[in-house]
Order: sequence, then structure tokens, then C-alpha cells
Amino acid sequence: MDIATLIGIIGVFGMMIFGIMAGGAGLATYWDLPSMLIVVLGSWFALMFAAKIPDAVGVFKILGLAFNVPNFGEKTIVTKLKAMSDKARREGLLSLEDDINDLDDQFMKKGLQLVVDGTDAAVVRDLLEIEVSQMQDRHAKKIGLLNMWAALAPGFGMLGTVIGLIAMMKNLEDKASVGPNMAVALITTLYGSLIANALLTPVMAKLRSMDAQEGQVREMIIEGILSIQAGDNPRILGMKLLTFLSPEDQKEVAKDILE
Repeated sequence: MDIATLIGIIGVFGMMIFGIMAGGAGLATYWDLPSMLIVVLGSWFALMFAAKIPDAVGVFKILGLAFNVPNFGEKTIVTKLKAMSDKARREGLLSLEDDINDLDDQFMKKGLQLVVDGTDAAVVRDLLEIEVSQMQDRHAKKIGLLNMWAALAPGFGMLGTVIGLIAMMKNLEDKASVGPNMAVALITTLYGSLIANALLTPVMAKLRSMDAQEGQVREMIIEGILSIQAGDNPRILGMKLLTFLSPEDQKEVAKDILE
């Protein structure tokens, strides 16, 4: 589990609860089931209206991705590509057949198989970059669903507030109820803002970061595969791949890669 996500959520709601309690109001003051239904379920059904049922249902699974700690194995990939480069340099590209079959990374496996099969380098790059592009399109679609929900939730918050104000205006003769009714009407705006800014927007930012990280790893694999195909010096290949790693990871694997 991603500790940053957990700490962030606890911190956001913890600070809100602290502010509520410090202000002298009880938590019950800020709870209203009809308002919650208008904002959460109303905006979710509008999301379903705009998208598809599987997409709307799957949005909760997308939210759960923010709790994952992605591990794309960059250091392992660099080490494997360097080892394959050494072997291909000594024994030829066909010697990589057995190593390819042992790979767990299907993207790398596909690219190296194309190279061993004698596919032109430009075609290899095009095919792999198309796959990266399609992957990022799928990620963008998921992030787009969250973005749409984040746009809808505050609007439904305002809609709930308007509904509450209309009901309040119809009972203005009961002056004692004006204050409490106004408070309830405003709660929907609070819920809408909370869902959009405390939940959906941070999750979108985290998913964009994951997408960028995975895309960079895929680009690193493409460069490594094409370097192997071109017969580049394994040391040069290693230096090229190290540039894709963080400074900390570079220090950790540089000795083995550049030897």
C-alpha cells in the first residue's frame, strides 16, 4: 500500500475534523444523508450518463489504484538488457531465444522477439511505440473519468444547495428554522468541494505520475532493444539506459552496468 496516499487521506480528513471541533461545532452538524446522496450518487449517475455502465462502475477500482505502489523493475530491466547485449555481442542475436522465453515482461519479450526474427529497426520502434501510445490512451481514459467526476461533484453540490434554499424560502414564515435550513442547504456545496478537491484531484495527480513513470520505463526498454539490434557496445548501451534511472538508482547499479 502507498503510505503517502494513506497519510494524505488521513491528514486531509483529520485536519477538517480538527477544524470542526476547534470551531465548537459537533461532527453531526456536518452530516446530512440527503445532501450526501445528491452529491455522491447524483454526480456518479451523471458520470454513468456521460460514459458507460462498466466505466462508471469501474471508477471505484480506478480510485483504488492510488493505494498501489508501482514497481516497474527499472533496475532489473537495465541489468537484463545489459546482459543480453553482452550475449548478443558475443554469440549473435539468435542466442537470445532462450533468454526471451524466460522474460516476465511481455513488452520487452515482444520487442526482443521482433529483433531476433530480423524485423527492421524502424518497424520495431513503430510497433512498440504504438503499444506505448495505446497504453497511455487507456490510462488517459481512466484519468478522464475521474476528471469528469471531479467536475460534476461541485456542480451537484451547488444543485443541492439550490434545492435546499428553495425549500427554505417556502417556509420563511418559520423564522426559527431559517438558520438550520440554511446550514443544511450549504452542506451539499461542502460535500461537492470535498469530493473534488480532497479525493478525486489528488488521485488524478497520482495516476498521472504513475502513467509517466511507466511510459518512461517502456521508452527505456525500446532504446535498449534497438541498441541490442544495432550491435552497440554493451557499455554504451548501459550508459544510455542509466540516464532513465533516478540518481539513487544509477549509483546502485552503475558498477555492474558499466564494468
